[in-house]
Amino acid sequence: MAEIKDYWRNYIDGAWVDGGAGRIDVLDPATGTLRATHALADQGDVDRAVQAAKRVHLSGALRDMRPIERGRLVQAMGRYLLDHKDEIARVLTLEQGKPLWESVIEVEGAALYFEYYGNQASTVEGRSIPLGAGYFDWTEHEPLGVSAQIIPWNYPLEMTARSLSAALATGNACVVKTPELTPLTNAWFAHAAEAVGLPKGAVNILCGLGHEAGAALSAHRDINQIVFTGSVSTGIAIATAAAGNVVPCVLELGGKSAAIVHADADLDALENDIRWGIYFNAGQVCSAMSRVIVHESRHAEMLERAEAVARSLSVGPGIERTEFGANMGAMVSDAQRDRAVSIVAAAQEQNAQLVTGGHALNSVGAFMEPTVLSVTPDLDIAREEVFGPVLSVMPFRSDAEAIEIANGTEYGLVAGVFTADLDRATTAARALRAGQVFVNEWYAGGVETPFGGYGKSGYGREKGREALWNYVQTKNVAVRLKG
Repeated sequence: MAEIKDYWRNYIDGAWVDGGAGRIDVLDPATGTLRATHALADQGDVDRAVQAAKRVHLSGALRDMRPIERGRLVQAMGRYLLDHKDEIARVLTLEQGKPLWESVIEVEGAALYFEYYGNQASTVEGRSIPLGAGYFDWTEHEPLGVSAQIIPWNYPLEMTARSLSAALATGNACVVKTPELTPLTNAWFAHAAEAVGLPKGAVNILCGLGHEAGAALSAHRDINQIVFTGSVSTGIAIATAAAGNVVPCVLELGGKSAAIVHADADLDALENDIRWGIYFNAGQVCSAMSRVIVHESRHAEMLERAEAVARSLSVGPGIERTEFGANMGAMVSDAQRDRAVSIVAAAQEQNAQLVTGGHALNSVGAFMEPTVLSVTPDLDIAREEVFGPVLSVMPFRSDAEAIEIANGTEYGLVAGVFTADLDRATTAARALRAGQVFVNEWYAGGVETPFGGYGKSGYGREKGREALWNYVQTKNVAVRLKG
């Protein structure tokens, strides 16, 4: 295959441009080698992108379009991604580290968002409100205007698609700040926007440092909404900046999600959930199954099964792992890998039992062994996000204790319950403090199901029809009729 190009530019107001802050290196986490450089945006670049998006919004080019036509353009962007799936997936693996087959899944998932929200464009309807004789009253949902979207490095393609598709479907113009570590694949959204005929300035894609371009975007007076996925600390900073301009946010922040495994759970099936729940994308998933809270009668068995899953995974360069299977790629960077390894080491100092893994591989690249720990709820690792391939297992005695442990963090993104007893499962689902609860399958649901957190996992909902309301505001029109 041909090598990826050496230098990538930002896309502002329909043009590919250099960055006022110079360039940033993009490294292959599997080898540590330089793959490309990318233009780095400064505050001036951010302002030009915002002004371009604002111009499109004020022109009515998207807002006044018949929704079904706008939806067709959004769907066409998804088809563009699928038409270039192999090329995009390869670049994604080289910049992010995940296995090539995982990257293919991400491209397909990104395309699905455009298909889904393109279908939803014509369904954002108002309603009439009866006020009695002599009045006609109705509501309309108007686009907010300029949607600022700050994207994480773990799923740079799919997370952009999630917000970009919904924003465009509802008639907003967008400015996307890509992650510094994985900025390359976002270029295909610009190519897709051009290919389907969106007006110049409707989609702007730029890479910049968080403290510079990200801060400038989130505090800009001419944006009308912010979507952010990332750390709690950065989310607080963005929300604070947005509050200064009274701009609404959708924040998807950290997670420390727990699966409660009852004595009657199907542990054979659960092994597959462990594989997907904590080792997919090397555990760099906000909604990862990072904790398993298992009934004490099956605690020892659970540790054995989790160890077997972890040891079954082949770990190495993602570009060599082309086929779906028991394998895992690199983490996104050496620094991210080293952080996860140090958290495991600190847990052992607090008397956590290392069952397997816990170390960096003795090779070049940001690789970490798939890890299983036996812990107690009072340890730091039982409450703090690792964001790596690290599973913490702990026992419980009663249903009430299981819920208490599961709810014993500041996060509340997702949770799971594994049991053959439907009454027990539904009771637990109501008691769990999480925005989404999986029963007997981790990651059950899909693009159609709303996703978002409680507590420090953020606020607002993405995915599903609920996400559409993040991008519109309600206008009421009351008419006094001549009697």
